[in-house]
Amino acid sequence: MSIPAPSPSLRWSDLLHPVVAGLISVIVNYGGTFILVFQAAKVAGLSPELTASWVWSISIGVGTTGLWLSWRYKAPIITAWSTPAAAFLVTALAAASYAEAIGAYLISAAAFVVLGLSGGFDRVIRLIPPAIAAALLAGILLPFGVQAFGGVGVDPLLAGLLILTYVVLKRFTARYAVVGILVLGLGFLLTQRRVDLSGLELKLAAPVFTMPAFSFKALLSLAIPMFLITLTGQYMPGMLVLRNDGYQVSASPLVTVTGLGSLLMAPFGSHAFNVAAITAAICTGREAHEDPSRRWIAGVAAGVFYILIGVFGVTLAAVFMALPAVFITTLAGLALLGAIGGSLAGALSEPSSRESALITFLAAAANIQLLGIGGAFWGLVIGLIAYAALNGGLVTWARGLLSGRVTPERPAR
Repeated sequence: MSIPAPSPSLRWSDLLHPVVAGLISVIVNYGGTFILVFQAAKVAGLSPELTASWVWSISIGVGTTGLWLSWRYKAPIITAWSTPAAAFLVTALAAASYAEAIGAYLISAAAFVVLGLSGGFDRVIRLIPPAIAAALLAGILLPFGVQAFGGVGVDPLLAGLLILTYVVLKRFTARYAVVGILVLGLGFLLTQRRVDLSGLELKLAAPVFTMPAFSFKALLSLAIPMFLITLTGQYMPGMLVLRNDGYQVSASPLVTVTGLGSLLMAPFGSHAFNVAAITAAICTGREAHEDPSRRWIAGVAAGVFYILIGVFGVTLAAVFMALPAVFITTLAGLALLGAIGGSLAGALSEPSSRESALITFLAAAANIQLLGIGGAFWGLVIGLIAYAALNGGLVTWARGLLSGRVTPERPAR
């Protein structure tokens, strides 16, 4: 699949769906994982000013890089903070000073800049068979689809309302299904007074510069682990999301730009940001826009929302985090149904690689945590081993690709 060139004219009707997709991806990011940043800040003993600077730096950095990359390459390139790195920092920051952590952030970011400039990551991504890539993405997204319906057992009224509304809108006006459940869900929460905005006071965030300190201990205990888990847990699946939906954007500039952004924002507290995976899938599929060449608007919109939140720091981030967990998980799962279905269809469409793709799907869905590395990496490793064993074609694939006889759209046979 290749994305057609965008037509020169842009109509107002082209904006609604991608803008809403960008907003949903931002809501899911802050509502679902940002609590890890606050937990890590608490472990590190950071003051409210330093915590607000962390929120400012990572939100502004993510927003700026995602906005520019989406505009530059006309593709829905969603950037986000490294969730596995934030989870890692919840425990790791207890054993290092904040200045050493800043130094480790700088080293990790510089390593990504070098990786992006080298072009090595691009070559690795191109070697992954399409069926395995699609199965990996489906496995990563599956838990979100399951959680969408699991919420019925926790909050049947809210989850049931969202699911029923989604099905009805899909039947009668499919284009507005995701927009409808977002508007209806927020309206329901406000009428039920389950989101209290009465005490909301917008305060501008102020960045605080911290002089980095470098140590061999921080290099081993913070910088290297952060680099590895961000590379395998975020960049790898993030690039596969783009490729799976037909966006053949080179990985090199994306890794370079996000690495440079992380490098600039690290002294203000930003731990790492990168190409997003799960929230990106909300913006790369049909729900964002029927025309794939218009979905880049979702990336620009998400960038704008991130920047607005960053300007006000903790204030607006806290609002999204106050939304009920069932609302976040159900909204995310329903918005990702199209991506899950499309990935599964792509993974299982080729009979010769169907079993290895199924193994990849199940291994990724199992979310194996081993040696400090997340499930996306192990799902990919297991899938590639299965592909080589069952198809006997991984070496042939790699040689053919390097020689130009095989492309990711035309697998070796």
